[in-house]
Amino acid sequence: MPLASPSPWRHLPNAISMVRVLLVVPICWLLWQQRWSFALLLVAVAGVSDGLDGFLARHYGWQSRLGGILDAVADKLLLIACIVILAWRQQAPVWLALIVCGRDLVIALGALGWRVMIGPIEPRPSLLSKACTLAQIIYLLAVLLALAHWPALRSTALAWLVAALCVASGLHYVSYWSWRAWRALRES
Repeated sequence: MPLASPSPWRHLPNAISMVRVLLVVPICWLLWQQRWSFALLLVAVAGVSDGLDGFLARHYGWQSRLGGILDAVADKLLLIACIVILAWRQQAPVWLALIVCGRDLVIALGALGWRVMIGPIEPRPSLLSKACTLAQIIYLLAVLLALAHWPALRSTALAWLVAALCVASGLHYVSYWSWRAWRALRES
């Protein structure tokens, strides 16, 4: 009996993630131009596509290492770029942009250190990290809703929630991966 050929759709989640990466440029341009309603629309499309690619990958078994990396890169590029531009435009607190960027810088440097000292790293976002990303998306949408003159959640409380989750998940990553690195180096 011949083996079933792989589905031609198996790369769809990766393609969706790539579209999300490509959406960062027009979203940033719209934010810079203060075209809040159009930026809101594209951020909402990016948010829906984030859920869709994850669902497709898990539901049909189309997960891949590349897909995990693309998904994380798309999320980070979008969220960091948006928060930095909003802070630059004085529509989000600068301190929040520094916390969001600082957390991701610490995680990136930690991953680089792991790669250099130990070897390949398999990205595994924690539940706390997923909550942090979700809170950042909700915060971004709330700010854009308010700027587009739609009723929105109070973004100040959300800013503090994002900051708390960034700090908590950053500390969690540092402690968890430091412990794993210590064990890996001790065993080698």
